[in-house]
Amino acid sequence: MTPRELHDDAIVIDGLIIAKWNRELFEDMRRGGLTAANCTVSVWEGFQATVDNIVKSNQLMAECDDLVLPVRTTADITRAKEEGKTGIIYGFQNAHAFEDQIGYVEIFKQLGVGVVQMCYNTQNLVGTGCYERDGGLSGFGREIVAEMNRVGIMCDLSHVGEKTSTEVILESQKPVCYSHCLPSGLKEHPRNKSDEELKFIADHGGFVGVTMFTPFLRAGVDATVDDYVEAIEYVMNIVGEDAIGIGTDFTQGHDKNFFEWLTHDKGYARRLTNFGKIINPEGIRTIGEFPNLTEALLKRGFSESQTRKIMGDNWVRVLKDVWGA
Repeated sequence: MTPRELHDDAIVIDGLIIAKWNRELFEDMRRGGLTAANCTVSVWEGFQATVDNIVKSNQLMAECDDLVLPVRTTADITRAKEEGKTGIIYGFQNAHAFEDQIGYVEIFKQLGVGVVQMCYNTQNLVGTGCYERDGGLSGFGREIVAEMNRVGIMCDLSHVGEKTSTEVILESQKPVCYSHCLPSGLKEHPRNKSDEELKFIADHGGFVGVTMFTPFLRAGVDATVDDYVEAIEYVMNIVGEDAIGIGTDFTQGHDKNFFEWLTHDKGYARRLTNFGKIINPEGIRTIGEFPNLTEALLKRGFSESQTRKIMGDNWVRVLKDVWGA
């Protein structure tokens, strides 16, 4: 197979996209041959605002059902591939929308939420994010993890502090993930994970999605798709070829105000970080350029089998384990 033929034949899953929702985004997903994606519908929002986001997202998907379909099970991912559409998994980047109600976990599962990050950069009722002193997983957080395990929502630890992450990994009876992270072995950054953290999650049955967000890549804004593949290779050498996938963190379509909202605690309070210039690696500037990643992996020396695993097969397996279907 040529790289393009392999890409077109493979299951291609992006473990984290937070791009601007519109038909143009879905059209670009199809150009990129994306089979499914975990798309963020909640960051700083509480319960009601998150429900409102899901209502709007449902309406947009219904209007664009020639391009996308909702994903509740891994069978839906297979169906998306067969129908030439992109399956949309709803995900949170913060457990804040659960508020202080354990029962909300099941409600959101019923609304189609499949992945929830436990914290977004700072403290919430569950635990602590990566930008402040880490107090670990709370007692309430342990109950939330148990309920997420029960209903079939994956625990995501990408923006979570090291102590809280460790305790979630040990507490969860199902695999957990870093849906979108990079190794601090290539660049020191509060959002990047140490070799020890990467090994720990993999040793406990967890999963690592590698991001291409340039502020966290070694080459920064000068990064190319080959620099992204370097990071994938680095992580795979630690976690193995069965515990790794893609989680780009695509933010295309958003303006400066959106990043200001993301980088302040609760969306408005103290500044947590300043990303500087936001530009994706050359060669994969947009979702439509996803085939270039498959080609770059093969060029780096990854086998066809390894490339299929990284591009999506591994995500399908671990999601089926968590979701139960």
